[in-house]
Amino acid sequence: MLRRVKQSSPFTIIIRLFIGLILLIFIFNIYSRGILEHQQNLNPQFPSLHPSRFQPLAGEKLLQEAPNNNNTNNNSLYSCVKPTSKYIQQAFNGGDRYITVRSNGGLNQMRTGIADMVAVARIMNATLVIPELDKRSFWQDKSIFSDIFDEDYFIDSLKRDVRIIKKLPQELVSIPRARKHFTSWGGLGYYEEMTKLWEDYQVIHVAKSDSRLANNDLPLDIQRLRCRALYQALRFSPSIETLGKKLVDRLKSHGGRYISLHLRYEKDMLAFSGCTYGLSEAESEELRLLRENTNHWKIKKINSTEQRVGGLCPLTPKEVGIFLQALGYPPSTAVYIAAGEIYGGKVHLSELTSRFPNVLFKEMIATEEELRIYSNHASQTAALDYIISLESDVFIPTHSGNMARAVEGHRRFLGHRKTINPDRKGLVELFDKLENGQLMEGPSMQQLVQHLHEKRQGAPRKREGAPDGIKGRARFKAEESFYQNPYPECICSSKHKHG
Repeated sequence: MLRRVKQSSPFTIIIRLFIGLILLIFIFNIYSRGILEHQQNLNPQFPSLHPSRFQPLAGEKLLQEAPNNNNTNNNSLYSCVKPTSKYIQQAFNGGDRYITVRSNGGLNQMRTGIADMVAVARIMNATLVIPELDKRSFWQDKSIFSDIFDEDYFIDSLKRDVRIIKKLPQELVSIPRARKHFTSWGGLGYYEEMTKLWEDYQVIHVAKSDSRLANNDLPLDIQRLRCRALYQALRFSPSIETLGKKLVDRLKSHGGRYISLHLRYEKDMLAFSGCTYGLSEAESEELRLLRENTNHWKIKKINSTEQRVGGLCPLTPKEVGIFLQALGYPPSTAVYIAAGEIYGGKVHLSELTSRFPNVLFKEMIATEEELRIYSNHASQTAALDYIISLESDVFIPTHSGNMARAVEGHRRFLGHRKTINPDRKGLVELFDKLENGQLMEGPSMQQLVQHLHEKRQGAPRKREGAPDGIKGRARFKAEESFYQNPYPECICSSKHKHG
């Protein structure tokens, strides 16, 4: 027997419709409030942007993307270092004048300094003696020139530019030398003036090699000589080159593509910069004592908070993890750490690996036997990191030091390979908002970070001069480094072919 279905009365239907309407209004209010909070979280310095422009891309696509600059076609640019006909015709022999050099700093500070000294020797019409490398820096590496570089190749490849010899002739070892600390960022006129020293001396000893030449306003041929010296002649030793290429191949086979992360979260960097954010009191005190007891570090008292807010601190491992995620890289991305020992070891590194577990070090892709000869030779292991960083799909430095600048410049020279320079000052503002609850990780964070770095990915552009308002010699230091961006002298356009 079928039951009779009871029909709802008109009153009951009205009540149900009313309740449904109340629920819809409630849900709409919650959704609207979420949109409002999202808009309030946006930093007012950034324009309103449509979220669809900043959806995370697949990791593979992100690693393949070339840096983009709407004003320049990457394909029309190429490296150009050939000397002009006038340069080739100039008489040069070096004669009986010699320059000896003590290169100072870490690997890349020495490399760019050596390239400068090649150019200085050419300007001063002198023979360059193979430079002595720094053995007194923080890392105390005892390597000599031929341990790190292919000495014979260096001499031979520059023989049409500068006469280079391995040792000072024995009869000149004991004679008086002009010991000079050449001025920083010296121009052509300065070094032409220095040639007067040859009237009284046969040998000039240069106490420091870093930043001895100006970034700008030098003859085209001198600038191109610097590029030939750094990017072509100053090749690493055969053993370093061979192992470096092996490690690159292993990385490529491990994950197909990889990011090289120059994670400058090292003891010396943190102590020198006075950056203690995220560290324990004991760690902060250890770094303070290191800074106090390092004689050649002139600034002893540093306000860590001011350093960080000013964008002068390297990103922490946690901040790097947040940054990479906000850029759209998935957790499976292979991330090679190009750096020395990370301060705090696994404790601090875990703040990155918790987000990106596929973090790799050279010790994970090379055998103990392969690395044994490089132990206690920081400059040689740094050379391996340089090769791996140069060949990476994306290079990301967490601080603008010598290696960051050198690798970026070399990648520009080789075709503007993708290099993402974090806007540390802008990022600190976002990280602080995350910490105090004004911003949440997700679409809002991604939108802000990706917009902040649209034009910081190594796209072609001419080298920048000093910021407005800086006068006197200070402007030379404030200019963008020639070795960070050798465009336009060593990078030409096929549309305007001139070398």
